[in-house]
Amino acid sequence: MPPMGPPGPPPRGGHFLSEDEKNNRPKVTKELLVRIFSYLKPYIKQFLLVVFCIIISSVLGLLPSVLTGKIIDDGLIGQNLYALITLIIISLLVTLLSNLIGVLETYLNVWIAQHVTFDMRNKMFKHLQSMSQRFFTSNNQGDIITRMTSDIDGVQMIITNTLTSILSNVITLIAAMVMMFSKNPILALVGMALVPLFVLPTRAAGKTRWMITKKAQEAGDEINGILNETLSVSGQMLVKLFNKENYEYSRYEKANKRMIKLNIKERMAGRWFFVFLSTFSSVGPMLIYLVGGVLIMNYDSSLTVGDITVMVALLGRMYGPVNQLLNIQVDWIRSMALFTRIFEYFDMPVEIQNTKDPVVPSSNTGCVEFRDVSFSYNDEREILHNVNFKLESGKSVAIVGPSGSGKSTTINLIPRIYDVTKGEVFFDGVDVRKLDLEFLRRNVGIVSQDTYLFNGSIRENLLYAKENATEEDMIEACKKANIYEFIENTENGLDTLVGNRGLKLSGGEKQRISIARVLLKNPALLIFDEATSSLDSISESKIQDAIEPIIKTRTSILIAHRLSTILAADEILVLKDGVITERGKHENLVKMGGVYTELYETQFKAGLIQN
Repeated sequence: MPPMGPPGPPPRGGHFLSEDEKNNRPKVTKELLVRIFSYLKPYIKQFLLVVFCIIISSVLGLLPSVLTGKIIDDGLIGQNLYALITLIIISLLVTLLSNLIGVLETYLNVWIAQHVTFDMRNKMFKHLQSMSQRFFTSNNQGDIITRMTSDIDGVQMIITNTLTSILSNVITLIAAMVMMFSKNPILALVGMALVPLFVLPTRAAGKTRWMITKKAQEAGDEINGILNETLSVSGQMLVKLFNKENYEYSRYEKANKRMIKLNIKERMAGRWFFVFLSTFSSVGPMLIYLVGGVLIMNYDSSLTVGDITVMVALLGRMYGPVNQLLNIQVDWIRSMALFTRIFEYFDMPVEIQNTKDPVVPSSNTGCVEFRDVSFSYNDEREILHNVNFKLESGKSVAIVGPSGSGKSTTINLIPRIYDVTKGEVFFDGVDVRKLDLEFLRRNVGIVSQDTYLFNGSIRENLLYAKENATEEDMIEACKKANIYEFIENTENGLDTLVGNRGLKLSGGEKQRISIARVLLKNPALLIFDEATSSLDSISESKIQDAIEPIIKTRTSILIAHRLSTILAADEILVLKDGVITERGKHENLVKMGGVYTELYETQFKAGLIQN
């Protein structure tokens, strides 16, 4: 068997840590390792079988090298044809058996990795679903998705590559060393003394390649940025409106050319090192041949040509494991960093959750009361201050005020999207923090100004509110939301596809479907948060025609800028800088000469005239 040359060039990413990785390398503790291996605990039997397969496969993988010596001594030099054929067949069978065990090992490895990541994904998704809105507004969405996808996907690579690579290389190295020293300690020492000479140039080439790779990745990030900006729906619209197609193409071409040059440079980096190593790789075997020849001729007549050949073959099998184990620290540190990132999210406390014994009332009316409620997103600025009001069942209240006065924040405290900083919010006479979260949110329906529809059909979006709703239920809800006539005139009716985020529909159509969805939910309390903002007058009118009859029969909270909607409310609250400055009926408020009067003159009155 010919001696193996030095290992090939390091993979993309190199064998070296970036400065950021060096500065932020995780602290590996016993607790961290125990926590990592706890995910393997349900699959410990399969993992032990993998270890057994690695041991058998590694040992069997070295046997052909040992049998080579027998083939030379007994078969060729001994001129024994039967022994030659038998040893060749045994060598082939051993290789086949080693490969078959390797297939079993790979299957078990992949099976364990897939099941571990399956468990982690489920746990992460469930944990993220329980996080408060503060978490999603405070953290970068891309980072959240990366933890959920790329980071957990990386766990597969750790199990299938890093972990098994350590085991396989250690076992192969130990087995090779044992076999070499059992054959001849002197030749074993000669061979092992040369190993560092192969490793050092390889690491130098890896360092050079890592620097180029980093620049290539930066170029790749630049390209991704251009693609994200120019190929999005809004980006493409802007490019076309400003005739920037050629400009964007030129920008993309330059970045693409830069990346291509760096990729070529990266692939060629260190090749001169490996030319030297390939040439120098013959020195190790030649030294073993030289020392072995001297021993045979002058000192140790028991040493055979086959023994020397075995030593050369085993030396070749040592090059790869030694180099990989010396560089495994990089993969190890990155693996620990990956788990640390995942555990960082797992360890984030769930801010809003049920109490130990949550209250589930037998009935609900939608009655709401705020008692001395204050709220701030952080300690710097208070959004609400000592807010007090009560909404009786079957009544409606309108909340008006300048932009940024805290209107949306107020309604978000009812279903516990956020929790109050001070004071109490009551729903049907019970502090919302003591109520069962599922019960509370099932009985509060919000139609927000930022309408969100899932990429599917109208039917699927409606069923999101009530999965067992009948066709009649959906039609009735759509009629109340003033959207059924539109649906009826489409080719596919309720099965009409709305597109990503409802882009195939107009703003008014999306909003009315959103209202129908909330009506199908049939909550005790209905909240309309600027449901007609940013819409044309016709769409606004249709939505208002849908809202106004609803609030006459349901407990409702309205945040609106249309006077007719505000007038329909039983009470009007005026918020300014997080404080209720005025409250009462329209006729009284408009005479006060305060905030409401100003809003009436600048917004509400103009809206009334237009209509």
